[in-house]
Amino acid sequence: MFDQIILIDKPAEMTSFGVVARVRRILSEKAGKKIKVGHTGTLDPFATGLLILMTGKNTKKCQEFLKKDKRYEATLKLGWTSTTGDPEGELESRSVETPPTVSAIKQALKTFQGEITQTVPRFSAVKIDGRRAYDLARKGQEVEMPTRKVIIYEINLLDYSFPYLKIDCKVGSGTYIRSLAEDIGQNLGTGAYLTALRRTEIDRYKVEDALPLDLWMQENSCQE
Repeated sequence: MFDQIILIDKPAEMTSFGVVARVRRILSEKAGKKIKVGHTGTLDPFATGLLILMTGKNTKKCQEFLKKDKRYEATLKLGWTSTTGDPEGELESRSVETPPTVSAIKQALKTFQGEITQTVPRFSAVKIDGRRAYDLARKGQEVEMPTRKVIIYEINLLDYSFPYLKIDCKVGSGTYIRSLAEDIGQNLGTGAYLTALRRTEIDRYKVEDALPLDLWMQENSCQE
């Protein structure tokens, strides 16, 4: 009963660890003992969407899912940049005399399909000389961030009304959507940062099959 795969539609403004803690508390209350719960890849607090949790003996499988392909819907704001590549950083506006056309947007997106090289974000959990990059960034220390090869299987334009651009992308393991947003903005000459992010798929699992956290908690809470 407690060796499960749980699909949660994570709400915004909550950490993935916060979701894990709530699920662990409810399952442990039902079991009368502490139940192990692990996630298969975090989402940033501002992001929403599919979060796969493993419980009990299934937690041993968590690492397997880190290598799985994922799909996201991402909203970019052109004409602005962020120190973190997302809404949590310091924002700065850029002057854009002529907004990019739909044709220019589509052409730019095409250049990112396939294998590309990304620079790992300064605000990330990657270790630099044994320390987390985000710790160094918060202290204002400038370090040379590593690059990595990643795969963008698909990247499609969903909606565009300047300054907002919404895309759908299927990506391989290790892809940073924040970096992709910044690179698209650089390609267009406008700058850009990620204003919203929703994970819609991990491997064969889809967000349509997930329960919002509040609903899952309601359905699984101990009833008197």
